Amino acid sequence: MAPGIPAAMERPHFIGIGGAGMSGIAKILARRGAKVAGSDAKESGTAEALRALGATVQVGHAAGHLADDATCVVVSSAIRADNPELLRAAELSIPVVHRSDALASLMQGLRAIAVAGTHGKTTTTSMLAVALSELGLDPSYAIGGDLAGPGTNATHGEGDIFVAEADESDRSFQKYDPEVAIVLNVELDHHANYASMDEIYDSFETFVGKIVPGGTLVVSADQSGAVELTRRVRDLSSLNIVTYGESETADVRVHKITPRGLTSEVTVVLNGKFLTFTVSVPGSHYAHNAVAALAAGVALGIPAHNLASALGKYTGVKRRLQLKGEAAGVQVIDSYAHHPTEMTADLEAMRGAASDSRLLVVFQPHLFSRTQELGTEMGQALALADASVVLDIYPAREDPIPGVTSTLIIDAAKAAGADVTAVHDKSAVPEAIAGMAKPGDLVLTMGAGDVTDLGPQILDHLSS
Repeated sequence: MAPGIPAAMERPHFIGIGGAGMSGIAKILARRGAKVAGSDAKESGTAEALRALGATVQVGHAAGHLADDATCVVVSSAIRADNPELLRAAELSIPVVHRSDALASLMQGLRAIAVAGTHGKTTTTSMLAVALSELGLDPSYAIGGDLAGPGTNATHGEGDIFVAEADESDRSFQKYDPEVAIVLNVELDHHANYASMDEIYDSFETFVGKIVPGGTLVVSADQSGAVELTRRVRDLSSLNIVTYGESETADVRVHKITPRGLTSEVTVVLNGKFLTFTVSVPGSHYAHNAVAALAAGVALGIPAHNLASALGKYTGVKRRLQLKGEAAGVQVIDSYAHHPTEMTADLEAMRGAASDSRLLVVFQPHLFSRTQELGTEMGQALALADASVVLDIYPAREDPIPGVTSTLIIDAAKAAGADVTAVHDKSAVPEAIAGMAKPGDLVLTMGAGDVTDLGPQILDHLSS
């Protein structure tokens, strides 16, 4: 039986309750019986789902939205200090809790699996959640995206396992004490919070150091940053380390990945035996995520062959190479990729899945700071497409940086030989792409911002 509600979380108020991480915690608390309330900038399907669970969700931010009897106010790093509800909390002396602390409190007393890495966290966490649920273990989970199957990013289960996406962007993953931690990769990102790779490594080392004594680190044997992290933590005496990947030295070795259209067949060598299973998304990047999930489940004592079969039930996560539809012989797929490594992985996956098709990309850069540091690499990644449209930068939580625009990406893409066009008016994209696309083509909307909204609009134009 899962634990109940921490006292401080009996009547929580979430500022930005509609966000992926915040809404997941709110859903779990609501399912555990807490009196959940919160606000968000706009109406959404997430807000409606929370209301269906009994939560009170207000649209917009105002001091009056915060009830006097709230036991805490939950915030993410994106909430600014001048938020009126945050100011009201100070007036009422209501404790302010970071979402990572709220999530950590929900994991207490459970066998936690924390999934970390610069890329692939949502997919890997989702694969574990689906597989463990399929095996009847009824886990709790909190994910940074909605599962394509259950259609939710979090649930309260009655089992003793809690699977959580562990966010390194603001160092919040250092709050968790997992029994098993997965590190998929370690790269420089989140430039507003990390100035160097040394700071990134220090942060990941702290995260690994929080694994409970006798617990397990599952870590890539292929990715250079993960390999370096393994070297740095190798001497932690209370830590079991399990490596996975294509390296001959990997404890769980990827023997073969066979593309099967928009799926893959993966064969691994585990304890000297071959094990083959299906992954329902294309590309080696996602196949490796599945192998990491397999290794983590085995570390919890779950039979490998059972896990392998259950992983085949995973049907994807919204915005992770999600097929939005087909019209006029053109498939439209949505990708959350916004870092050059992710972009390259998804573009290569689509190339492998449909090698005879043209690949057209609509890319929306995410964050000024990321574009400033990685714009050249983003442009180089777009050279894998047959043609690309690049939108203006989606600012999210950031203010503009002088001189940092999508032009940085476009210039790099053209230098790499890419066919790329700047489009400043997002509303003009659907008609433009519909005019470019021919039967058999693939269209990929790519980015972490609202570029995802364009997929259905492109399909409408193709149908007309």
